[in-house]
Amino acid sequence: MLGQHRSTQRKRPHERADEERLTADIIELARQYGRYGYRRVAELLRRSGWHVNDKRVERIWRREGLKVPSKQPKRKRLWFNDGSCIRLRAERPNHVWSYDFMEDRTHDGRKIRMLNIVDEYTRECLAIRVDRRLNSTSVIDVLTDLFILRGVPGHIRSDNGPEFVAKAVQAWIHAVGAKTAYITPGSPWENGYIESFNARVRDELLNGELFYSMKEARIIIESWRRHYNGIRPHSSLGYKAPAPEVFVPSFAAWPSPPYGSAPTAPLDLAIRPTLN
Repeated sequence: MLGQHRSTQRKRPHERADEERLTADIIELARQYGRYGYRRVAELLRRSGWHVNDKRVERIWRREGLKVPSKQPKRKRLWFNDGSCIRLRAERPNHVWSYDFMEDRTHDGRKIRMLNIVDEYTRECLAIRVDRRLNSTSVIDVLTDLFILRGVPGHIRSDNGPEFVAKAVQAWIHAVGAKTAYITPGSPWENGYIESFNARVRDELLNGELFYSMKEARIIIESWRRHYNGIRPHSSLGYKAPAPEVFVPSFAAWPSPPYGSAPTAPLDLAIRPTLN
């Protein structure tokens, strides 16, 4: 009737009522976790109570022009100024641990070293020891604490660095009942789990932090380790955290009343939230 071509007719899209609030939450998570993509952000949204799928988050992500930058600037913190097993695969928790060293520098140019230890099955970071110098004695100290807390693993995988192949380390590991699994020299892909973890530490933490002191470095690195274990979605675990924190309500630990005792009065609604 109007002489208007049919291809020009379309239905005007209507945004959902919660679109603006969801967009604000996505932008806030992208600002807080600058190295996360939309899939990890979508998982964090679902944990916080949003019923949203990856496609919707991706649509908003692209519409808002969000992306993971290829390089991030270092940030200043101002509150502190002072023998290879062939394709040995982990089959259960505490079966295979792997460890390796990383290096970074404080603001004054002095070197710091990090000893990272990972459980290959759960992907949990068991410990990160930070110090100016780390040697074979430091390796034994860290492993001793972990063995007391978590038990002795079946194998410990590492490269052929002098701190790992030292006779004292080998003798001590075998004395407690574990086995060493050294990779072939010049083959870091055989130690892929710890190498991947080191890449995440470098990309998500070290490239964006400027440490002024050892105390500051230890606090920030330990805080990141706890975030990695308890909150950060891991793609190989179905975007779940390696070791999520569990909170037990206070009333769950109360002893049950003795048999035959009189029933207690119902809780007042005004005080229910304080018990949680």
